[in-house]
Amino acid sequence: MSTTTHRHDERRISPVFLAILAVMAVTGWAVWTDFAALPGLAVFLFVTAAWIVSLCLHEYAHARTALHSGDITIGARGYLTLNPLAYTHAVLSIILPVLFVILGGIGLPGGAVFVDRGRVHGRWKHSLISVAGPLANVLFAVVCTAPFWLDALDGVPTAFQYALAFLAFLQVTAALLNLLPVPGLDGYGVIEPWLSYGVKRQVEPYAPYGFFVVIALLFVPAVNGAFFDVIDGLMRALGVPELSRACGSEMFRFWQGSAPQICGVG
Repeated sequence: MSTTTHRHDERRISPVFLAILAVMAVTGWAVWTDFAALPGLAVFLFVTAAWIVSLCLHEYAHARTALHSGDITIGARGYLTLNPLAYTHAVLSIILPVLFVILGGIGLPGGAVFVDRGRVHGRWKHSLISVAGPLANVLFAVVCTAPFWLDALDGVPTAFQYALAFLAFLQVTAALLNLLPVPGLDGYGVIEPWLSYGVKRQVEPYAPYGFFVVIALLFVPAVNGAFFDVIDGLMRALGVPELSRACGSEMFRFWQGSAPQICGVG
């Protein structure tokens, strides 16, 4: 097999990702056309599939940036195929974030892909690799909220507006959480190359626990309130009404049966 063919195989989009993308497209059409017998179920499937797609794009952004920064081995690990099953920490990258969306309605950052940092030279390149993932979430949020801040909602079905609003909320929470300068998160990865060797050595033992510390802190009422105040401010800046996001969350949890009463949808 030639080198060119091998590299093409490393970058071929995974059938797994394409299947998830197809679910997102079909269920998005069902929400738009009100085709589904249970609109809430359609919203649930659409948002969940779109959320997994965004997680794949998050990890792909890390991997693609690492490739162009010098880690030519990144493709051999399957990261350039957008296959969620290829990630080093599939549980942290996909399963746990999806469970938190279903149970808690919050977008959690996933686990990072493995990058051979020894092949990457230059502090700016290391920082760029780390920030690439959250920037993918930011871009996804901008796309989801475009109808709102462009005032282009005419003709967009109400249920689809709600689904987009809730999906954007997940992207904003994931981006903000991931950009926190906490060991183990991408925000720390951005500043780590600029820290002294001594500081990095002191912080290194705590890196595996940073993610879980952040989750624990979100259960503290004062921290939780301050965090979601920031999120609400960002959502307003993107033109998304709080009611739209709340109704999207209610429709997503269709098993609770509260969306029709609150949001006027069937």
